[in-house]
Amino acid sequence: MKEREPVSRSGRFEQGPAADVAKFTESISFDWRLWRQDIRGSVAHARMLRKIGVLTAAELSSIEAGLKEIGGEIEKGDFQWKLELEDVHMNIEAELTRRAPAGAKLHTGRSRNDQVALDLRLWLRDEAGCLLEEIRQLQGAMIRLGERHSSVLIPGYTHLQRAQPVHFAHHLLAYVEMLDRDFARVTQALDRNNVCPLGNGALAGSTLPLDRNFVAAELGFVDSRGRPRVTQNSMDGVSDRDFAIEFCAAAALLAVHLSRLAEDLVLWAGTEFDFIRIADAYTTGSSLMPQKKNPDIAELTRGKSGRVIGNLMALLTLLKGLPMTYNRDLQEDKERLFDSMDTVRATTRICAAMLDNTSVKEQNCAKAASDPALLATDLADYLVRKGQPFRQAHHAVGALVAMAEKGSKPLNQLTLAELQSVTPLFAADVLQTFDLAKAMDRRNLTGAPGSREVPRQLARWRKILFPAPKTSTRAKK
Repeated sequence: MKEREPVSRSGRFEQGPAADVAKFTESISFDWRLWRQDIRGSVAHARMLRKIGVLTAAELSSIEAGLKEIGGEIEKGDFQWKLELEDVHMNIEAELTRRAPAGAKLHTGRSRNDQVALDLRLWLRDEAGCLLEEIRQLQGAMIRLGERHSSVLIPGYTHLQRAQPVHFAHHLLAYVEMLDRDFARVTQALDRNNVCPLGNGALAGSTLPLDRNFVAAELGFVDSRGRPRVTQNSMDGVSDRDFAIEFCAAAALLAVHLSRLAEDLVLWAGTEFDFIRIADAYTTGSSLMPQKKNPDIAELTRGKSGRVIGNLMALLTLLKGLPMTYNRDLQEDKERLFDSMDTVRATTRICAAMLDNTSVKEQNCAKAASDPALLATDLADYLVRKGQPFRQAHHAVGALVAMAEKGSKPLNQLTLAELQSVTPLFAADVLQTFDLAKAMDRRNLTGAPGSREVPRQLARWRKILFPAPKTSTRAKK
């Protein structure tokens, strides 16, 4: 008995592809993930075909019922994916046609080229919407951790050397700001993604009177005023993967930010810093050394950024030499896009959970923040307030630091006479410069780590991330 040829093979071919060709070219092993979007797009397309008279009401009903039944089976894990049918589109369409003869009309006016472009845009919209919520949840975990330890001070670092004192919460707020830019980038990428390509056909549209605006509206491809948004050039519409690259670029930068956070957590959890304690449930041990408690979640977060960056590079390289329009190379876009989404979503979620299970060792932080050298710049500012140019003040304090090091004593242990030996501008009140609480009171520019500004920023972000429920505006009679 002759083996049944794949549905995707046309009458142009006398026989189906060789087994090794079929295996090499199939995409069902990964694009099955698009099944929800493929069914959703097919339903909208079928309704449009009914609207323009290609389908009867009965045919539309049978197609919708068949697709719903297939979707239910896929959801339950009962659907049998067939390698010989190549991809998610042909698997679903072939099974639909077997159950409902009208399914043979479903592909009228569309190509797998515009179909897969549609599915990818729908999938990205669904998944990125979830990622946006997860970014907010991670920001929320940072705010909660900062609020639990709102009075804690730590050294801020440059070049990984102690620099100036900051509130621990201020350090976390830096990442909240980074993540907010990530949130904005993903949101902007989603806006440009939200354009419907269906109706572009293989590359040159269709001679049939397809209602592209109807399909776009059905699938939510609309602007802020509810007007349909459709691609304006059929060749660009089927070959455009900018939306995938834009997302992967935003994902790569998000992964970099998560990696930087992870590096700080690794340092803070180490014995040399010992600022934080990550709960046992979010650490691992050593197979040899029983005393070890390793911050593996943070380390894996740091490591996974490499694959997300690599996915972006792979997509850019994939597209750089492609002529118009659709080329089979584009099949390689999905695994890179899927992996970037899966990785940043999982990493964002686990980082939020880890921070919710992290505590601060406040005494250790206080000891580190009490280093008087952290206030050397405050000492220079003191001289500036006395009228000395900053460059001269900087030089004078540098000389005092050298004097303290030579005498093997902390900067705040220098006597007034020693201070005045460098410049007579120092008076008895200079010793108040080393009062850490007063020093933090002086840091209250917008965005500074001051004792009043940090609570204000925490409150601002709490209002953004945890808005109060709206009260009823119903007018009283």
